[in-house]
Amino acid sequence: MISEQYKNMLKGKSIIRELAEFAAARGEEIGYENVFDYSLGNPSVPVPEEFTQTMLNLLTSKSPAELHGYSPSLGIPSVRKKVAQSLNSRFKMNYSENHIFMTSGAAGAIAHAVRCVTKPGDEVLTFAPFFPEYHPYIDITGAVLKVVPPNTDDFQINFTLFEEMLTEKVSAVLINSPNNPSGVIYSTATIKKLADLLRKKEKEYGHEIFIISDEPYREIVFEGEEALYVSNYYDNTLSCYSYSKSLSLPGERIGYIAVNPACVDSDLIVSMCGQISRGIGHNCPPSIIQLAVSEVVDLTSDMSVYEKNMNLIYNKLIELGFTCVKPGGTFYIFPKALEEDAKAFCQKALKYDLILVPGDSFGCPGYFRMAYCIDTEKVERSLPALEKFVKSEYKI
Repeated sequence: MISEQYKNMLKGKSIIRELAEFAAARGEEIGYENVFDYSLGNPSVPVPEEFTQTMLNLLTSKSPAELHGYSPSLGIPSVRKKVAQSLNSRFKMNYSENHIFMTSGAAGAIAHAVRCVTKPGDEVLTFAPFFPEYHPYIDITGAVLKVVPPNTDDFQINFTLFEEMLTEKVSAVLINSPNNPSGVIYSTATIKKLADLLRKKEKEYGHEIFIISDEPYREIVFEGEEALYVSNYYDNTLSCYSYSKSLSLPGERIGYIAVNPACVDSDLIVSMCGQISRGIGHNCPPSIIQLAVSEVVDLTSDMSVYEKNMNLIYNKLIELGFTCVKPGGTFYIFPKALEEDAKAFCQKALKYDLILVPGDSFGCPGYFRMAYCIDTEKVERSLPALEKFVKSEYKI
């Protein structure tokens, strides 16, 4: 008998992926350059030239066994050491290689982190709007994801509702800043208040409450903004990172968990991740990609285009009468739809070859997401279509 759990998951396919597939099919009909596809967060800028050169150098200077053989279960020690040194230099931390576990992207990092700090029946809280895949990441472990409703004024944490939901059953809080889908960065005041409240509740409940900090957009921060490193503010933090966005390497599936050395059992957690891998078949990312990333660990792609695209779209949205919190980073923007039903709004947009994602699955009905990681030229061509859509459908 096949698994009913995964069979039932087929009924809840990712709306983002479905829309991306629609956009691809529409592109076959009219040319993809004429489809204004804001569905998928797939980085549009090239990898740094240094990464490409590093790959070429590795292929010509290292043995095939070193490049293509199994890596140790926790990741290649020299790679983990370089990641630790980079984090220490950038964020004034004191990681060693024993606090770093190499993963298949941030998704792999979260999969391990949750299993490290929860048991079946525990609750994990996150904050709307949130990445929809958090549900399978968490719920399949036996823990239960609960979502704190959004503060739509600025998409900072709704602390009143959060404290009501922060019961003794909560073992972890999953945060994402800079945030997908809103592009908002949690302020210093927000992070400090979150840390203070969790320390208070740890004492009250007599057990740890971990922060799992999902940080794939940490490097995509716009002028005048700052993305805080959460481990600087809260000891029991597991940082989950991916190079997918910073180096434009989503297909390489490479990231890590960084265990705050000050957290409870910090000397055990990375080794526990190795045991978790045995159970979920993770078995480390490719050796050659680990080695290549470690040589460019402090570099990023040229991501200035994302801020340029954001300003073009944000200004047009405001001009057309949308309500929208201006992003501080990422390559997403999350406006309020022009009608209560964002699904209907996004369906109407398809007539104008605008592929927009309704906010319902992000825990924020009535809003929609645009992933503007596309060429600026295409963004500029999409703006007349957006204006035509709004004026034709909503008489604005």
